[in-house]
Amino acid sequence: MIQYTLRRLLVALPSLLGVLIIVFLMVRLAPGDPAQLLAGEFADAATVERIRERFGLNDSMPVQFQRFITGVVQGDLGRSTRTSRPVTVELREFFPNTVELAVASIIFALVTGIALGIISALKSNTWVDALAMILALIGVSMPTFWFGLLAIRFFAVETPIFPVTGRGTFAHLVLPAITLGLSSTGIIARMTRSALLEVLGQDYVRTARAKGGTPRMIVLKHALRNALVPVLTVGGLEFGSLLAGAVITETVFTWPGVGRMLVNSVLSRDYPVVQGSVLLIAVSFIVVNLLVDLIYGLIDPRIRYD
Repeated sequence: MIQYTLRRLLVALPSLLGVLIIVFLMVRLAPGDPAQLLAGEFADAATVERIRERFGLNDSMPVQFQRFITGVVQGDLGRSTRTSRPVTVELREFFPNTVELAVASIIFALVTGIALGIISALKSNTWVDALAMILALIGVSMPTFWFGLLAIRFFAVETPIFPVTGRGTFAHLVLPAITLGLSSTGIIARMTRSALLEVLGQDYVRTARAKGGTPRMIVLKHALRNALVPVLTVGGLEFGSLLAGAVITETVFTWPGVGRMLVNSVLSRDYPVVQGSVLLIAVSFIVVNLLVDLIYGLIDPRIRYD
């Protein structure tokens, strides 16, 4: 397993380098002058020039990229052009909030999606099955920002049950977590139904029925355990996607996470923060995928990492 982990990490290095190159070029080829944005609309040319010199914006792109890569290797992602704070400090402040939201979302998605999938599989080819799959399809298809706006209107404005924006209490977490996890709920529900239906047709399940096992015992003790192996794998991959895809949800609910910070940094052309945020998200996604692969081998003894 150690050799497999090392191989996966080595394979991930080119992906990270590609992400760094793409982000570096995209933020610099976008229209607009970050020095002018920092100096203000009515700043004179000398002030703008001083800002460009301070942040190294007058250097050629190869020099800037070399400085950026050197900083990444040394653990120095530079300083924000908006706040003048180190990027690592900004990420340490906002990234735990994004992890909190993603964890709450994946818990909601797993609990709701697995329950919906089990009900659908046990009531296969009935109106209950059709209703459950329609709900799952709606969850997968509905845009995140639209559901978030609807949730704010009905559960925070017209019926003030939950806070509209911000972070601090469990109530602040409910609407953003449901909004972010809605799509994953639909995916997990469909995967659970498919996996459970396949397992219920296996020989050992028919044998358990022939021995007089109750339907509840057969599902919980025999079928569900094996059916959840691919479901947990999908859940782990969805968790990585939630970490990377929380931008819209954090913006809608003003959640103080990396996604919202990334949007503000893009609007203000804050190169160091944009690069550091995307790098952190990419690393998180790769690490989560690696952990999912390793856990898959632990819960399924048929998997061997030689």
